[in-house]
Amino acid sequence: MAAMPQQSPPPAAAPRIAVTGSSGLIGSALTDALRADGTDVIRLVRRPPGAADERWWDPSGRQQETTAASIAGCDAVVHLAGAGVADHRWTARYKQELRDSRVLGTAAIAAAIAALPEADRPRVLVCGSAIGWYGDTGTDAVDEDAPAGTGFLADVCRDWEAAALPAADVGVRTVYARTGLVVARSGGAWGKLFPLFKAGLGGRLGDGNQFWSAISLADHIAALRFLLADEPGLSGPVNLTGPHPVTNREATRVMGEVLHRPTVFTAPAPLLRVVLGEFSDDVLGSQRVLPRRLLESGFTFRHPTVEDAVRAALGTES
Repeated sequence: MAAMPQQSPPPAAAPRIAVTGSSGLIGSALTDALRADGTDVIRLVRRPPGAADERWWDPSGRQQETTAASIAGCDAVVHLAGAGVADHRWTARYKQELRDSRVLGTAAIAAAIAALPEADRPRVLVCGSAIGWYGDTGTDAVDEDAPAGTGFLADVCRDWEAAALPAADVGVRTVYARTGLVVARSGGAWGKLFPLFKAGLGGRLGDGNQFWSAISLADHIAALRFLLADEPGLSGPVNLTGPHPVTNREATRVMGEVLHRPTVFTAPAPLLRVVLGEFSDDVLGSQRVLPRRLLESGFTFRHPTVEDAVRAALGTES
């Protein structure tokens, strides 16, 4: 009697990950990277969906059932939505928008996750946060064990992370991705520096002694994907910064050398305060933040130095 042919097991379903803020610098790069590996990415949008991969969510939290339905069955949620810190002058109204877009949106996502039946919940929530949590650290190097600092952004980050607790309380692994300065050719704070330096108008900000904690866009995306993975299964705060913070003076030197442009101009602190208002305190503040938990978990940076990150952004890495 002829042997029965063996049947191949059905192919495993592609992982499904929902992303808020998918049109931003980090969200769009993450979406592209995930899809390149065959991940089914659901883009959560705040307008009527206009594409097959879009689902509507309500950042105000008033329509929790709709948001919950949009993420039901997803393996993970990456929450990156929030108004841009440097997009507008910090009026009282815009500061409220900065806070609400982060705190209320995170609360809406976390509450929707908690409201889902356990079988429909994602296994992990990676929630955007920022190294603004630490406030001005001066010359002191800090890692994830450091307490929250003082100032507007530190207060926002504390409330932002606390808003995700409902997801953690129902057993969903919850990560707070505390992002530093992302070095990208366009988009984000660093993207605004490249045109100035290319035009020979770049220079230090204030006295240039404040520390900057930067990370290349490629390393940031790789770190987010590392956090999504079941191993090492990190939860809680994780700093997404490069391992070698530098002063603004040093970053200015690197930009000039890589771009072959002079860096003789400076932006004095009084002028920055006139132009930027309250935001100048954060531009002139020092944040020397180390990615201890990433390094201890085995993450490898492709662009560990600021020069590596700048060259990667310009496509001139060796």
